[in-house]
Amino acid sequence: MREKIKNNVYWIGKIDWELTKFHGDDYTITHGSSQNAYLIEEEKTILIDTVWSPHKDEFIENLEKEIDLDKLDAIIVQHGEVDHSGGLPLLMERRPDLPIYCTANGVKSLVGQFHHPEWDYRVVKTGDSLNVGPGKDLVFVEMAMLHWPDSMASYLTGDNILFSNDAFGQHIAVGELYNDKADQCLLFSEAIKYYANILTPFQAIAKKKLAEVVAMNLPIEIIAPSHGVIWRDNPLQIVLKYIEWSDQYKEDQITIAYDSMWEGTKKLAHALEKHLRDIAPDTVVKVFNVAVADKNEVMTEVFKSKAIAVGSPTVSNDILSSVGGWLYFLKELRFKGKKAAAFGCYGWSGEGNKKIQELLSASGFDVVEPSVRVNWAPKDEDLDEMLLIAQALISE
Repeated sequence: MREKIKNNVYWIGKIDWELTKFHGDDYTITHGSSQNAYLIEEEKTILIDTVWSPHKDEFIENLEKEIDLDKLDAIIVQHGEVDHSGGLPLLMERRPDLPIYCTANGVKSLVGQFHHPEWDYRVVKTGDSLNVGPGKDLVFVEMAMLHWPDSMASYLTGDNILFSNDAFGQHIAVGELYNDKADQCLLFSEAIKYYANILTPFQAIAKKKLAEVVAMNLPIEIIAPSHGVIWRDNPLQIVLKYIEWSDQYKEDQITIAYDSMWEGTKKLAHALEKHLRDIAPDTVVKVFNVAVADKNEVMTEVFKSKAIAVGSPTVSNDILSSVGGWLYFLKELRFKGKKAAAFGCYGWSGEGNKKIQELLSASGFDVVEPSVRVNWAPKDEDLDEMLLIAQALISE
């Protein structure tokens, strides 16, 4: 099944309503997703990307219903990750002579994953183009580290469509395909979650690349990403959001993340919440137990926050593994321009706060003093001491 996007350009992907996880178990999906591939039928017939390997048979079947595979002139592989390239080996079984246009790193990725160095790779770089018909060229733009070294986008002149690959995508299933058909609150919630959890580590690169794309002054009428909606209604709105998000984004929000063994650290977390609400009633405050909360949702809230506080009891001279694992994910995302504080209870040795502070500092946070470190169960005066953290996080 294909859906016409504009003129001779069609969507020919997979709406995956049942998908619940991504990147192994590293990214939770709650509203489905899509793997978007595109077909251009001008003088040349061009396929842009495929789908994830679980859907490869369905994809090739659908493609064969739409076109004679022998008439396919090329495939553009914008990114070698298997949610984009999973259908490629089956397609190449049918058309082993098919030219594959990708970046130099794309060749490394595809050969490394599928072990076919003999395929006909055509390496492209920014500014290279492929003519597909009168007045129609695919112009290639390298998008290295958005979010893999091999990533690129393709721009179709004449129709003014930017095939943006992972940039500007979301994990959301919208059967009607387009941004104006989606629930807007849900769409932008999923868009910021996608950016926060996948693209934040590369936000400095994103900022530079977005500036390059804007400087190209391309007339963009449609943005067609690899996941989620196709942006046809004011498509540049998502570009403007990315520009905003890539500039050390933060709102007037503080997020508290913790886990607790016998509820002492939990009491400290909620005391901090109360103090923050008392002294900064306009600041949004959110509290999560990271052992049970969806880590991607929590990281989205961290992305929106100007400051965070992290709590764990000391256990075996260290911190709880739930908090430790969460902090290592935090470190991976490389947030900038945010404050952080540590707190927790202990029984015997009390190294937990120091461990948290070290990981927060290594993650790019401005770690404030004081921390609150409570021996055994917190007393009223210990709960009152959390005010010091609240004041440190609120202060400019």
